[in-house]
This record gives sequence, C-alpha cells and structure tokens, in this order.
Amino acid sequence: MTVVIPVRNRPAQLARVLEALVGLSCIVVDDASADPGASKTIAERNGARFVGLATNAGPSVARNAGLALVTTALVAFVDSDCVPQPGWLGLLLGHFEDPLVAAVAPRIVSARERPSALAEYEALRPTLDQGVVAGLVRRGTRISYVPSATLLVRTGLATGPDLFDPSLRGGEDVDLVWRLTEAGWDVRYAPASVVAHDGPPDVGSFLARRAFYGSTAAPLARRHPGAVPPAEVSGWSLAVWALAAAGRPTLALVALEGSIAVLAERLTGLVRDPVAVASRIAGGGTARSALPALGGLARAWSPALVLSLASRRTRRTAALALLLPALSDWATAQAQSEGLGPIRYCAFHVLDDIAYGAGVWLGCVRERVVGPLVPRVVWRSRTWSSITLRQALGNRPATEHSTGSA
Repeated sequence: MTVVIPVRNRPAQLARVLEALVGLSCIVVDDASADPGASKTIAERNGARFVGLATNAGPSVARNAGLALVTTALVAFVDSDCVPQPGWLGLLLGHFEDPLVAAVAPRIVSARERPSALAEYEALRPTLDQGVVAGLVRRGTRISYVPSATLLVRTGLATGPDLFDPSLRGGEDVDLVWRLTEAGWDVRYAPASVVAHDGPPDVGSFLARRAFYGSTAAPLARRHPGAVPPAEVSGWSLAVWALAAAGRPTLALVALEGSIAVLAERLTGLVRDPVAVASRIAGGGTARSALPALGGLARAWSPALVLSLASRRTRRTAALALLLPALSDWATAQAQSEGLGPIRYCAFHVLDDIAYGAGVWLGCVRERVVGPLVPRVVWRSRTWSSITLRQALGNRPATEHSTGSA
C-alpha cells in the first residue's frame, strides 16, 4: 500500500501526519505552496517521495498526480491536516478481501484539543463525521458519501490518468464515491478505524468552509442529476402541509385520508388491519417528516429567508423557518451536550445554514442549475415496507429512514 498526501501551505501539519504514518510508503504532492521547499524538506526528512506542482490546481489534481506514481495494489489518500489514530490501517485493509469493495473510509473526528462552543457545536452537528454505525455507502441513504480526508482505494480502479475529477475543487470525494457505486462497486464506511482532522480554527473560517461546501452542490447536481435535492418529501405529506398552511384543514384531512387509503390498499393481505396500520404509518410519517423537510429547505433557501426578515409581512414566517429546525436539532442533541445551551446552539445552527445556503446559491448561479434548490417529491416511499411497517406494528427500532409517509 502507498499513501498519497496532498498538501498546500501546511508544513507543521505535514510533519505531524508523516510522523503518524511512519513505516509506510508515502508520496507528498505539494499543490504550489508559498514555500514548496519546506514541504520538500519535511517529506525527504521523513523518507517520503516529493512531487511539486507548478501551479495550484486543487486537491483532485494533486491526488491524481500522486496516484500516477503508485505501483501498489492499494492507495490511501490522507490529507495533510489529518492524524490517523493507532490501528487505523489494519481495521480498513481486511475489507479488501471482498473483491467487490472499491474503497473503504474510516471515521473522521475532530482533532480539537481545547474545548470551545464552536467545537461542541461541530461535535453535535458534524460535517465529516458519519457516526459510529458501519455500513455500505449509497447515494440517498444514511451514509450517502464519505469524505476523502482519508480514503483507502483499489489502485486499479483508475483506468486513465484521473481517479478524481480534476475539474472539481470541492465535492470530488462525493463524486468519486457515487461514480464507483453507480458502476457496481461497493464503498464501505468502517468507523472502528478513526482519523482525527483539524477543523476551522474560528467561527469565520468555519462559516467560510460551510459556504464552500454549499457551493459544491451545483457541480454535483450537474454531474449527477437529481442527486442533491434540499429535501425529499412525500407528495401526500406535502399536500397535507400545504393545505393546512393555507388554512384549509378540511382539505388537508381529505389529503391525509387519501394517503391512508392508497397505503391500506398496498397493505391488504400483508397485515390483519390494513387501515389501522396505514393510519399509523401515514399519520406518523406526515408528522415526523415535517421538520426534517423544513430543515433541508430552510438551509438551501436561507438567503431568501434572510431577505424576507426585512419585510413585516414575511418576517415571522422566515424567522420560524430558520429557528424551528435549529430548536428541533438542539432538542435532539441536548442529551449529548455538556454546556451548549439552546441560544448558542441555535445561533450557530442558523449561521451555519445561512453560510451553506449562500454557497448553494452561488454554485447554482455559476453552474446555471436549480437542482439543489428544488425538493424531490415522491408519491410512493421506497423504504416504508420494512422499517415503517415494523414501527407501526410496535417493533420500533430507531432509524433515519422512518421519516417518510405513504
């Protein structure tokens, strides 16, 4: 196995990651740092091969340049601001005994040592950390992507000079994972393996990073149409919410009854009382999915909501759209919080959403696409049959897939 480390202007962090990777064959690719000589000195001092790019081309090009020199069966891409924890590699290698596995990713956790309000918020609402549950990575599922901060990949997958899309400066990891899975490969997330990662040092840097992440949605939408909607909602649920918000409770009830009737027909012959079960699924799903859907839409449309705060007619609605998802998330996360109260958490949450949304809009303007702003409306849930049915019948394992209705 060979390790490829892209770096730009991080000499101290480069030295740190090379110390953590001692004993492994490493290639350091300097992406036109202000002082590439410092990167070269550190690389050679630690026994790593050095490659210098003449112009700054982004992490995709840097990783591809390193990959071109790899002759081993596996390559690990490790960013310079990462610190692999002891035993990280052995917990990933075994997955490649399965010939269908193309890539395996560890869990990425914060490397912050000093406690702060920002660090606690990041821990409660992480950007890169995919949690403690292992699984296959699939678009549209609980683990829809894994970051390339650290990613172990079969070298032979690159049939040409580029594994990562060289035109992408962000979102290249999501694009790679989706291309691999669409081609029939498996990508696995293995959280038993842990790699620490430096987060932004202050709130300003954090918000700038969130805006950058938001700007990657549009390029991904162009390459993977329909893959990055701000929310996926049931058409029946949407009809119920819209009619209720418009002050038509009777019509909203009719729409809910319609969803129950459709689902009851599908359940006939599968359960003893299809109408009762359908009522629990449709009613509970409509209620449970409201806030997650609002949260996704509010994040994508946050710039418009901020502008709406200036108008007396729309101020209350806009403020509720920004605050309700934040309060809901805080209520869920407070059991894990040691001291971040609702005011500070909601302030971080709202600023986070606004920064991300600003990035989404900027990306949509650049790419001339609207996919990241338009919710996907589905009239038949893809996941109700096993998970939601178990909940309705009384066996209620917690799952993120149980928010859809009929």
